[in-house]
Amino acid sequence: MEMPFAEVDIEEEFSPTSSIKAKNKKKRKRTTGRENDEDDLIKKKKKDQDRPNYFISVPITNSKISDGIHALQDTIIEKDGRLSKAMIHYGSFHVTLLVMHLSTEAAIDNAVSAFLKSQGLIEELLQGKPLDLSFQGTDHFRNQVGFVKLSESDNTTTLLKIAEIVKNLFQEKGIIIGDDKAFKPHLTFMKLSKSPKLRKQGVKKIDPHLFENFKNHHFGDEPMTRLDLCSMMKKKQSNGYYYCESSIRVEPGRWFLRRLADIKNDTGEKKGAEPDDAELLSLSKRLVENAVLKAVQQYLEETQNKNRQLDFGAPVKTEEPTLGNNMENGNGSRK
Repeated sequence: MEMPFAEVDIEEEFSPTSSIKAKNKKKRKRTTGRENDEDDLIKKKKKDQDRPNYFISVPITNSKISDGIHALQDTIIEKDGRLSKAMIHYGSFHVTLLVMHLSTEAAIDNAVSAFLKSQGLIEELLQGKPLDLSFQGTDHFRNQVGFVKLSESDNTTTLLKIAEIVKNLFQEKGIIIGDDKAFKPHLTFMKLSKSPKLRKQGVKKIDPHLFENFKNHHFGDEPMTRLDLCSMMKKKQSNGYYYCESSIRVEPGRWFLRRLADIKNDTGEKKGAEPDDAELLSLSKRLVENAVLKAVQQYLEETQNKNRQLDFGAPVKTEEPTLGNNMENGNGSRK
């Protein structure tokens, strides 16, 4: 009983049938292993297929903001040089509104079509009003991503509405949109995922104390005049910014020009044709002239109303007659 395998049926273990069973058992194990590997591979491929590779970006063009972030990054690197690999490059600063997966050229063309369609809806939402995004303070996501905060304001709410407009148009085209349940517009300046080697070097979390001095720092304002459809995978541009499949301008003046063009078409002038730059310039001048005339007219009306109130209200103080007036009138009184 002290011997190992004492309770094992030796005959069964070493009989020809038992060896066949053993082989079949090992074969089943190997087959099962391959099936598990294949399942994992299929799941991985599906995950890769759905993983976002494109995004809608608001580029940061204000050098004051970029310089402020660069100073922030330098401060962090001085305290921990290893984190230099986690920093977002100078020309890549942006705010992400939406992420998606585009697997083919046809899918990209489909996205570009939806993206360009959003321009008119965004301009209609803004109605010629500028959209200035203010950046102040710093924060982090789960100690993995460091970012500059977007100040809460009506403009932030408008930005979220713009993201919703683009999202709806993309979904109508059947484009897979990334999960945006916790969407919070922000300006990333560092993330540990940029360099997986950092984990091997012992850097598993970002210490917020590294950028504590910038907790309430005002980095500046960014006037949003452009949106880009960018690729995460394609080679970046020479200035460090992402490869753009398409861009749309959302400058405030463009809405007024489009409205003027619509009015011009409604009056029968060059109906159905898009006005060229010279015509748009002429229309904009007329808009300014009309605005000035309207302001002058309003000023005159307000002045006349004030005069009427003075005439029917309290007595108006008059100036004392001058010697010249007395001589002109001959009777010592003013007409």
